[in-house]
Amino acid sequence: MNITEIRAKNILSKSQVYDYALNPYVGCQHACVYCYAKFMKRFTGHKEPWGTFVDVKINAPELLEREVRKKKAGRVWISGICDPYQPLEKKYKITRRCLEILAGSGWPFTVQTKSPLVLRDLGIIKKAGDAEVCLTITTADEKIRKIFEPGAPPSGERIEALEKLHSEGIRTLAMIAPVLPGAEGLINRLSGKVDQIIIDRLNYHYADWAYKKYGLEWAMEDGFFRRMADELKAAFEKEKIPCQIVF
Repeated sequence: MNITEIRAKNILSKSQVYDYALNPYVGCQHACVYCYAKFMKRFTGHKEPWGTFVDVKINAPELLEREVRKKKAGRVWISGICDPYQPLEKKYKITRRCLEILAGSGWPFTVQTKSPLVLRDLGIIKKAGDAEVCLTITTADEKIRKIFEPGAPPSGERIEALEKLHSEGIRTLAMIAPVLPGAEGLINRLSGKVDQIIIDRLNYHYADWAYKKYGLEWAMEDGFFRRMADELKAAFEKEKIPCQIVF
């Protein structure tokens, strides 16, 4: 893993999902093979394979302190193109320091991660006036999970994190994106632990990869993703959990 400390020029960027996005890192140790953020290599100049490098924005908290004073308050997405709680966060605590600033300034934020490390900052999240946490969980089948998310924490650990966050009164979401075989095993395991479910499909490019490397024929079938999404939506709504399909 190539780790480089860098100094960014700004930290809050416009987002098509929320008002702003905040990315403490460039690159991600989780190395999920379907990651849409791989496109960042076109702009960063990295030649290494995705999942083998991370740039650490060591001045992110300093920039954020300045920008929250100058910009109009809005919801901040943490993060759009990296996991803010990838393993390096244990050492650098950049996400933690940014959450402290946002919470102290009264800015709302949405954390999106695959890591139970988010529980380390439970106290800060609880103090925030308007915060929510979304954990991406694509399947309950660990064999499938290891193929597509080789560096990410096991699904069970993410579900336990959601349960803890939810029990503390924090709004929680689970993003089943992309929906993978074994996702049906999440229905009972997420019941009572989340306020909303979001479902998306596998990007066509990485579906082709999955078929060629592993012979996973379902990855090439539109019908698989539509059928799974519809079945999951019906099952989650039966559990009184709102569910949105975004493809």
